[in-house]
Amino acid sequence: MVQRALVCSFVLLSAIAVAHPESAVPNMTVAPKAGPIQFFPESELKPGMRGMAWTVFQGDKPEAVPVEIIGTWENAWGPKQDIIVAKLTGQAQRTNVAGGMSGSPVYIDGKLVGAISLRLSIFSPDSICGITPIHLMLEIKDFDKSHPVDSRTPDKAEQATASLQLPGELLSRAAQGSNRLPDTAMMSPIATPIAMSGFTDEAVKEFAPIFNQLGLSVSQGGAGGALDSAKPASDWATSLRPGEGIAAVLVSGDMTITGGGTVTYNDGKRILAFGHPMFNLGPVDMPIAKENIIMTLASAYQPTKMGNASAIVGALRQDRHSGIEGELGATADMIPVTMHVRSHNPDDSIRKSQDFHFNVFVDQKWTPYLMMATLFNSLSNLNDFSEEATYRLHGELQVEGQNPIELTTMQAPAETPVPTPMLLAGWWGDKFNRLFLNSSKMPKLNTVNVTVDLIPERRIAQIESAWIANNKVSAGTEVPVKVFLRPYRGERLERTVNVKIPAGLPRGDHQILFSDAETLSRFQNIASSLNRIEDIPQTVAMLNEERSNNRLYVSLIDSQPTIYSDEKVLPSLPASVLNVMQSGRATNHQFVSSPESAHEQTSVPFDVVVTGNYSLKIYVN
Repeated sequence: MVQRALVCSFVLLSAIAVAHPESAVPNMTVAPKAGPIQFFPESELKPGMRGMAWTVFQGDKPEAVPVEIIGTWENAWGPKQDIIVAKLTGQAQRTNVAGGMSGSPVYIDGKLVGAISLRLSIFSPDSICGITPIHLMLEIKDFDKSHPVDSRTPDKAEQATASLQLPGELLSRAAQGSNRLPDTAMMSPIATPIAMSGFTDEAVKEFAPIFNQLGLSVSQGGAGGALDSAKPASDWATSLRPGEGIAAVLVSGDMTITGGGTVTYNDGKRILAFGHPMFNLGPVDMPIAKENIIMTLASAYQPTKMGNASAIVGALRQDRHSGIEGELGATADMIPVTMHVRSHNPDDSIRKSQDFHFNVFVDQKWTPYLMMATLFNSLSNLNDFSEEATYRLHGELQVEGQNPIELTTMQAPAETPVPTPMLLAGWWGDKFNRLFLNSSKMPKLNTVNVTVDLIPERRIAQIESAWIANNKVSAGTEVPVKVFLRPYRGERLERTVNVKIPAGLPRGDHQILFSDAETLSRFQNIASSLNRIEDIPQTVAMLNEERSNNRLYVSLIDSQPTIYSDEKVLPSLPASVLNVMQSGRATNHQFVSSPESAHEQTSVPFDVVVTGNYSLKIYVN
């Protein structure tokens, strides 16, 4: 009787399949391969049709996932941009629509329909997904050089709260936490998993919010040693077949940041993936790698794939609204960075050191942020953080066709809730921000070398006073002046500085200003922020001319005004000239004026952060 019942059931199912061919599960049990394939016409889709999706749940081999078409959501992504709504069964019923499934190809009768790219609700027990039609993904062209206005970059994330005053634009953004839940009432792109490998818990906690606010989910991940080189692996031609995992590489080497998804289409040279944007940057040059999936975490809230990026096999060329496009076998340029981090003993001898080598993705908005994150992570890897530690940094940037950029600073603990390494990372990132944003074309950084010393004490000293034996001086002479600084702890510091009194200085009262770098550079920094430098040599020159915060600056002050405009400083301007400049200045070019002029005479190096200022009155005979 049991055998007869089974035969009857088989006959009944066969009859249903013949009467309703769209409800029959197609016999597609072999994983798709690269190469030309037919596309299923969107106009022929009907509710109830069944097909097969392919994605990796574990390892690197795609598995079949049954798909049932629910219907077409017309104009869901814009005019003539429909989304196909479907339900996943099989193993996807357990995992739900997981991060990293973006791009999983869907087939009906062996013809490619499109890519799984969206999900509906975060708590639904049904694995409902949105499918980007393949014709929308095929519209991605590598010759399109336009840049979308709605790109997802760090500057688009929310600013830090107004009550938290932090130095630097990048640091303010990084300090802003993500307190918003994802939208639950509409179909939204599947969150791209961002894997941070080689990053400490503290670094992930500090830098994940930016990615989260941009619709990406962050976790600690892994990466193979083959990511050390941007050169494609020897097996690139047989890599990234439809349904396999793909990783877009933002940072590679001793620490890595990758964004994971699934390959939709591979014609042997060109690949399409995701079915939605990663950052929507438009034309890009970013390495792409194979990805091995450790596991797919099932969750009603945020299911996601956990993977390791392995060998680089090509370059991402386009990051567009309907997906990403890459070229197999191509090499993407990255910025090679070498970072030396040294921990000192109290006697200033080196206790231990670590060297980090990594490469950073080149992008106007993302490169500064990634430089900031990698510096902070390198410092947290030392495990020597203390509230009293001071950091001393020296960096050299080799910009193609320009003089090297030399950057020097010290960062001591400040009266803010932000740890000292984060303040230093913000300062470092802002230098790249200026270099990349203040140019008419993208600067090419050949190498970046930076050394950071961790000193186990708070090294900060405030300028307290100055003393001169006789305040009546003669023009054209040098006079010794003693200047006193009060350190955070210990006895006050004393230095004797020879100040040259210019031969042409008029008779009467004058001032000698002893100041930190911030006091002397304040007006010039304001002027630079008002005017965008369009020339790379100008930006390089300005960065090289920046004053360091571990030096004491000695200047003579006179009562005539100074004009600060971009990198130009025009001191001691007559009132008539100032009036002409103010009345005739161009509306798109602004300058800042100060009522006095500071003529820098000399500077004195200190191995502490110098703060404050002091004015000493003199009389010129």
